[in-house]
Amino acid sequence: MKYTRLGTTGLEVSRVCLGCMTYGDPKRGNHEWTLAEDESRPFIKRAIEHGINFFDTANVYSLGSSEEIVGKALRDYAGRDEIVLATKVHGRMHDGPNGAGLSRKAIMAQIDASLTRLGTDYVDLYQIHRFDPHTPIEETAEALHDVVKAGKARYLGASSMWAWQFAKYLHVQERNGWTRFVSMQNHYNLLNREEEREMNPFCADAGVGLIPWSPLARGKLTRDPDVTTNRSETDAFGSKLYDLADEADRAVVQAVARVAEQRGVPRAQIALAWLLSKPGVTAPIIGASKLSHLDDAVAGSDLELTGAEIGMLEEPYVPHAAAGF
Repeated sequence: MKYTRLGTTGLEVSRVCLGCMTYGDPKRGNHEWTLAEDESRPFIKRAIEHGINFFDTANVYSLGSSEEIVGKALRDYAGRDEIVLATKVHGRMHDGPNGAGLSRKAIMAQIDASLTRLGTDYVDLYQIHRFDPHTPIEETAEALHDVVKAGKARYLGASSMWAWQFAKYLHVQERNGWTRFVSMQNHYNLLNREEEREMNPFCADAGVGLIPWSPLARGKLTRDPDVTTNRSETDAFGSKLYDLADEADRAVVQAVARVAEQRGVPRAQIALAWLLSKPGVTAPIIGASKLSHLDDAVAGSDLELTGAEIGMLEEPYVPHAAAGF
């Protein structure tokens, strides 16, 4: 496994991050396709054996059970100082007032709840899961700074939002001397490259590392367009992100298949290798519901594409509506 720095920080992370939304009690939350604890643990163990040290979850994944499963497995399989553990805050965790969002009250309550579920005194990366239009940026930024100063998080990150919103956050943080965001977890893959317009170059200029989510487009880059899985048939959010009836998307998937066939490797390796070739990308956040998914991710991180192959993969792309906000 190769390692790199997260943005301009000194934090060393593996070139692949294991996204842990797949691991959670299927009876909690709205992801019936998740894997229960006994099914999840082998994936976390295999990731560690591969040298992956970067794990990403969120309070809202399976209503906290993802954090419980991941935290317990990491305690059993690795030393805390060996792991870079990330979680997120924003999504609704309970009904009624203050059950979601980025108010000071919500952040202070949710960081403590996440730490309890994870079984740790701190997280390495604490991220806002989305932009909260109902809370002043100053309130959120100061509360996050206080979380860091209290020793409950080492670094701060953000996820999908408009570039102008992220720019406002960084400006407020810098103006007040508050802890700055060091990472952007955005929606970026071969089927949706709209972040190349503003967010990616802005982050490169600001020294913010990219840790893209859905690098394989919910698996659509790894199989023929008409092939479905249990997750694809039940993942309501995923159905809003991609429409492979679009001929351009089908052409991109076919290009991935051609390059993979020429290389003699699975398609997932090609899609990940393409993403890792892009400026500013630190570590794609991959999901794994089969152990082979982890093997492909690690192999893909070592694969270098030629300029001609990159051109073949990118040529069919057409502009898309922004998705994932």
